[in-house]
Amino acid sequence: MLGKTQAVDVSKLDKPQLIVVVDTEEEFDWNAEPDRKATGVSAMQHIDRMQSIYDQYGIKPCYVIDYPVASKKEGYEPLVDIYRSGRCEIGAHLHPWVNPPFDEAVNRHNTYPGNLSASVERQKLQMLRDTIEQNFGFRPTTYKAGRYGIGPNTVDTLIDLGFDIDLSYCPPVDYRNDGGPDFSKTSADPLWFGPQLNMLEIPVTGAYVGRFGALSHSVYQLAEKLTALKVPGILARLNLLDRLRLSPEGFSSEEHIKITRFLYNHGVRTFTWSLHSPSVVPGMAPYVHNEKDLVRFLDSFRRFFDFFFGQLAGEASTPTQLKSRLETLR
Repeated sequence: MLGKTQAVDVSKLDKPQLIVVVDTEEEFDWNAEPDRKATGVSAMQHIDRMQSIYDQYGIKPCYVIDYPVASKKEGYEPLVDIYRSGRCEIGAHLHPWVNPPFDEAVNRHNTYPGNLSASVERQKLQMLRDTIEQNFGFRPTTYKAGRYGIGPNTVDTLIDLGFDIDLSYCPPVDYRNDGGPDFSKTSADPLWFGPQLNMLEIPVTGAYVGRFGALSHSVYQLAEKLTALKVPGILARLNLLDRLRLSPEGFSSEEHIKITRFLYNHGVRTFTWSLHSPSVVPGMAPYVHNEKDLVRFLDSFRRFFDFFFGQLAGEASTPTQLKSRLETLR
């Protein structure tokens, strides 16, 4: 997907690094077909619910923002002061169906930006980049494809538009049944990519946790076919196999610690805490339905950060900070 790559030697990092990435986007029905009219960004008025926690722990999150957020005052204004005070980074997040120009058909296949033609993918990302520059006063260099949808033309597009960090890899999930990329054979470790190997891929932190090693994906696929018999849950409870992601959305604090310890013991030193901005408002995303859920959701941030900075003795970083540091260690 990225063409030529080179593994990053993370053993040179003296402490594990935590990067927080927020997919900062419009509110829409996740179970419905893509809708160009679903562009509300009212959840952004409550982004301080998570930002205040980041501030408490000295974390600078990277808000990767899409076109509705970047172009609407009620979307970008809550982030401008945070950005200008040096408390966050801003990147680009391409949701093609709500990002002009609108030259492509609206369907699930085209919600993955990498499935678009090279020219359409480029035009849309350029529009997003320029809109961010207009309202924040700088050109973003960090990119995360909507729905993790990088494709055969994405690297060239990023190079042409001045991006040098990508956050789109989502191991170990295979999205091919829905028309997306296959990350089943990718790892949570960062990679150098690009013709000069000077661009950085920082994946979502996800993995098969358990004892099956290279067979994990095949075993998990088989287990999913036996979901009615609760086989995936049984394998997880027996600590044989579990597919986890470092996210407060759909995963518990115990699972956050489980995947982090597992990957750390396997040599991983960079970890990405990822989530979606509408989750700070009950009912706007599938993971937070009511106020009780919201309390539990936000508390999971604190529980994980306490573990990461305490027991694991880690430190906070950002995509651009991590890239700069890794460049000095090459």
